[in-house]
Amino acid sequence: MQDNINGSESDSLEERKTDHLDLAVKSQMPIETADSRFDFEPLLAAHPTPLNDDLSCDFLGKRVKAPLWISSMTGGAKEAGKLNKIWAKIAAEFGLGMGLGSCRTLLSSSKHISDFDLRPILGDELPFYANLGIAQVEELIDNGEEKKLQELVKTLDADGLIVHINPLQEWFQPEGDRYKRAPLETIKRLLGVFEGKLIVKEVGQGFGPKSLEELIKLPLSAIDFAAYGGTNFTKLELMRGKVNDFSSYSQFSQVGHTADEMIICANRILDNLGSKAKCRSFIISGGVKDSLHGFYLMENLLGSSVYAQAKAFLVKGREGYPALKEYVESELKNLALSKAFLKVRT
Repeated sequence: MQDNINGSESDSLEERKTDHLDLAVKSQMPIETADSRFDFEPLLAAHPTPLNDDLSCDFLGKRVKAPLWISSMTGGAKEAGKLNKIWAKIAAEFGLGMGLGSCRTLLSSSKHISDFDLRPILGDELPFYANLGIAQVEELIDNGEEKKLQELVKTLDADGLIVHINPLQEWFQPEGDRYKRAPLETIKRLLGVFEGKLIVKEVGQGFGPKSLEELIKLPLSAIDFAAYGGTNFTKLELMRGKVNDFSSYSQFSQVGHTADEMIICANRILDNLGSKAKCRSFIISGGVKDSLHGFYLMENLLGSSVYAQAKAFLVKGREGYPALKEYVESELKNLALSKAFLKVRT
């Protein structure tokens, strides 16, 4: 076995070699566990360091230091303010983009404005987006109150608005809203009255090919997959225990499209549409297992993309800033290693 010449100077070679001998058998890997997604290319790059590792990219008209996005999560919950500030602090430290959870509560009252007022923490250079459900957008436009959308973005000093599409969640939520129009119609109307960048996202079941194609045809700033495999808000509402017959409705929690499936679909649509594809930026979210999975998805998707992991940020955020910081550092180190030594197989 080759000497590890980069090992700590305080380690003795003898101790290290003893460890190698003791662990050699335990570290055997079955052939079938090899990751077939990548070619491992150990010759083509140096180890990433803060000096030569550059994960930065342009996304949504701004420069981020890494393609890791903090997804829209908590909106009006009691923890919202605390968690939003932790996530914003992480975004500022690591140079990441961020989308808020639903800002619906701010349409009727400024009581909770401090929970969402994160631009002072983030600074001016990073992407930051407000968020509303399509039902609220539909209602505001129908009532001639579309100026409230602009006012919301201005109040938060956000770069634009994320609109989330959640028909199944609304249907199974006892307090849910009912769409009077197809969401696509509302999005097109919104594009005609809203001055600013617009992102459209699902909430855990992704977009089918026809929906995805219609979105790609529109001059959106980005599409957020929110694919099947992450938090499923249809299941969440069913689990709240307020649906009379859980078993007859639970099948709807199993419909949707994974991020891997959506990427194949998006690439085909982009290729077929050519210059008619107006939206070529994507936030890959929903069931992204780890940084290698995120790297694999981004490398496979045509156009500009970042990836997001809502669950991990929620869990670690609840544990506190140090735990979340450690997690993000690990993700970015793994991304750097992936970029240096892995090539996606074609």
